[in-house]
Amino acid sequence: MEAREVGERLRALRKQRRITLADLSETTGISISTLSRLEAGRRKPTLELLLPLARAHQVALDELVGAPETGDPRVHGRPIRRGEVVFLPLSRRPGGLQAFKQIIPPRYPSFGYELQTHEGYEWFYVLAGRVRLQLGEHDLTLRDGEAAEFDTRTPHAITNPYEEPAEVLSLFGPQGERMHVRARPKRADTGS
Repeated sequence: MEAREVGERLRALRKQRRITLADLSETTGISISTLSRLEAGRRKPTLELLLPLARAHQVALDELVGAPETGDPRVHGRPIRRGEVVFLPLSRRPGGLQAFKQIIPPRYPSFGYELQTHEGYEWFYVLAGRVRLQLGEHDLTLRDGEAAEFDTRTPHAITNPYEEPAEVLSLFGPQGERMHVRARPKRADTGS
């Protein structure tokens, strides 16, 4: 990993995104002088500096350092279970937008639920089956081939009260991914 080559990549990414060193400094917490030295190849690109830059530019760390191709472009994510719903990761780029295929079982949830709110924006497309979207004052059924997008600060719930499973392609920003995929479900009060 040559400091000069990494610096050239960093400068090209920043210019391509049309942001200033000051903007990038504010986003990453890295000083303007350090960013300038990195881009000029006069500062060693450490992992501590490269990780926030990769997140800010929404690229894989391998792309920043010019790592050799792995040869296999397939995403090998492990399924993530959140209660009865299964999330299959379809992207592997750290930070930024993440894609998941969701498999929602019939009559889900089988118990009461509440409308949720959180930071972020959500987009989903129904691949198979039907889902119910409650969004603020709207109560909609979406079928195969239909999509919805919304600000997740609006109270919402996506359920499957129907008799067949549903498959949904979902795109989440970092906040939505934490809410839907990474957060632990609430435990039921057992009274003990």
